[in-house]
Amino acid sequence: DFMGLLSRAKRVAVVRLAGPIGLTSPLRPGLTLAGMAGILERAFTMKGAKAVALQINSPGGSPVQSTLLYKRIRLLAKTHKLPVYVFAEDAAASGGYLLALAGDEIYAEGSSIIGSIGVISAGFGFVELMRKLGIERRVYTSGDKKMTLDPFQPENPDDVARLKALQTDVHQQFIALVKKRRGEKIAAAGESLFTGEFWSGHKALELGLIDGIADLRSKMEEKFGPQVKLKLVEDKRGLFRKMPLFGAHLQPPLPSTEGISLTEDLLSALEARMLWQRFGR
Repeated sequence: DFMGLLSRAKRVAVVRLAGPIGLTSPLRPGLTLAGMAGILERAFTMKGAKAVALQINSPGGSPVQSTLLYKRIRLLAKTHKLPVYVFAEDAAASGGYLLALAGDEIYAEGSSIIGSIGVISAGFGFVELMRKLGIERRVYTSGDKKMTLDPFQPENPDDVARLKALQTDVHQQFIALVKKRRGEKIAAAGESLFTGEFWSGHKALELGLIDGIADLRSKMEEKFGPQVKLKLVEDKRGLFRKMPLFGAHLQPPLPSTEGISLTEDLLSALEARMLWQRFGR
């Protein structure tokens, strides 16, 4: 009967990994291991789960947090012996693609943005602006490299060279992980995959970066049957985070930090927006 079918339906735990990685502020939390650890644990320990599906929609961000999340997902998958299926939405780019590598199989939409296997650092220089405004900056340090890449100082070629060396190291780690996880699937594309370029889902399939064009519901029904139950695992604290007045009488914000918090949130929002705009989103 109908109830019997429901009781026998296979269950798949679904986790959303959406937004920039590691870019956090008081009002705009980004994707971090600390923020996602509990959700991932509940997904992989869900009673009766036959698999875990990750919905990824991220332009990237912190390589450290990307790697930490990847490692935790793979550890949980090994510990609980569950397959992991990844479904890219608008983008799984840069650190977002690194997250996608945690999947045993990766799927995307035809118009999804996939790839951007590279490392980027960006900033601004305010030297000329300070001169025009007649502003004198006073900084005192112990250690002659403490002001490396300071935006209020003229650019130093030695500092840039050190940054590029660091980027190369991180990039090589990213490349090694892609080769480890995708193996022979990307052999034909060769080193052209690692220039930082990004592609549509259809092209990414040709290059071997993903395993197919599919959405979560269709693919899970194909693998586990039409009665498969998709169970979204969310942050249980989400309700209270959406209620800024909850508990306000217990611990009101300090007036001296309000301006700082708003400034941090604005800068975080701008940085997140720039990440998305790199991919036309």
